[in-house]
Amino acid sequence: GHPINCYDVPLEIELIKIIEREFPTIQVENPNRPHHQAGYQRYSRQGRGMDYFFQEVLPSMAAGIFLPFEDGMFGAGVWGEAEFLHQQAKPIYEISVEGIIRSMVFDLTRKLPVEETRARVYDKDRKNKFLR
Repeated sequence: GHPINCYDVPLEIELIKIIEREFPTIQVENPNRPHHQAGYQRYSRQGRGMDYFFQEVLPSMAAGIFLPFEDGMFGAGVWGEAEFLHQQAKPIYEISVEGIIRSMVFDLTRKLPVEETRARVYDKDRKNKFLR
C-alpha cells in the first residue's frame, strides 16, 4: 500500500522492483492498477471505496508492505490496510522512500487523520517530492 500521490511516479516503479528483489517468491499486488481503481470506484458508488480493498483484495494477501510519507507518517487508508493484515496475524513491513524495508511497528502516533491524509495526497507540491 502506498499514498496515491506516489502513483505513476518513478519512485513507485523503483520501490516495486526493490520489493520484488527482496521477496522473490511473493507476487506484488499493486493497488495502482486499472482493475483496482475500477473496484474502488464501484465501492465508492455504494458508499466507501476503501471497502473494496478490505473486502476483496486484502483477505487473500499473505503479507503487506506499506509506504509512509517522507516524514514517516502513514496516511489513514494505508494505515487501515496494514492494521487489517496485522489483525489477521500476517507479516507487515514498511518501506521507506529510500527503499529500506523493515518490520512495521504499530505506533498510533504515526497514523494521520483522514483530513490530514487528504491534504497531503492532493497537494500538488507533495507529488513532486516523489518524482525522481
